[in-house]
Amino acid sequence: MTSVFIDGAVGTTGLEIRERLAGRDDISIALLAEDLRKDPAARREALNDADFVILCLPDDAAREAVALIDNPRTRVIDASSAHRVAAGWTYGFPELPGQAEIVATAMRVANPGCYPTGFLALVAPLVAAKLLPADLPLSVNATSGYSGGGKAMIAEFEAGSTATVFRAYALGLAHKHIAEMTQHAGLVHAPIFAPAVANAYRGMVVEVPLHLHALPGRPSLAAIEDALRAAFDGSTLVSVAAGDIGAIDIEENAGTDRLTLRVCGNDAVGHARLVATLDNLGKGAGGAAVQNLNIMAGVDPVAGLVF
Repeated sequence: MTSVFIDGAVGTTGLEIRERLAGRDDISIALLAEDLRKDPAARREALNDADFVILCLPDDAAREAVALIDNPRTRVIDASSAHRVAAGWTYGFPELPGQAEIVATAMRVANPGCYPTGFLALVAPLVAAKLLPADLPLSVNATSGYSGGGKAMIAEFEAGSTATVFRAYALGLAHKHIAEMTQHAGLVHAPIFAPAVANAYRGMVVEVPLHLHALPGRPSLAAIEDALRAAFDGSTLVSVAAGDIGAIDIEENAGTDRLTLRVCGNDAVGHARLVATLDNLGKGAGGAAVQNLNIMAGVDPVAGLVF
């Protein structure tokens, strides 16, 4: 029996993780009572007693939690953005080349962000395959369901206090996900990141446009698609689907832990649209944390996940 303490278990991501772990006979979930959740002594004890700790906290609180752990046996999965580019932490995207083996033995794993999950799945394999130069200026447009904004945004949309169906944000181009995207894709230049939120509870579309005619060798849409298929060959959760389906909905993978990639575009003019769909709470958050936990615990990597 593996003991898991979820710090922040009543938040949106924490609840998603608990749902996926419910009923598992190989996992024992430890939770703190409401009156002890902010008690330093109780938290320290819970953090050090567990085999695994999953942090579903704001960044500063996640750093504080890690500082409370003095047991060298306790392994940590941080679902915040506090440690995604931090030294000494393993990036928990096991589908990236060689990453599953590193995650399996890691003591500290940083869960990927939801937007970077889509971006990196589309871009990192192409950079590794030399189809995209590492110094290529890129942009990424992405839209998430409002649950990605946490309790405050959920309350705003569900109370009807906003009439919008689409809201662009992070217009100052300094979103905290940019460093993660740049580092783990192996890019020289930070991409222009244009995120938005839609009036849908969950789901996500991430898109990277490309000028194929401006790339070395002028690769075709088929060449780009073949590289992605090769990168994720055998993956249970990540698939490459046909790109010519006419339209792609934000809800395509909502409620699941799947990640679907498509290469759309027009070879004649040399334009491509790389598109990823996922659930911001699934493969973009709670599902990814459970997948990393499974790999670190040495069990079926997709145990408890939703297909």
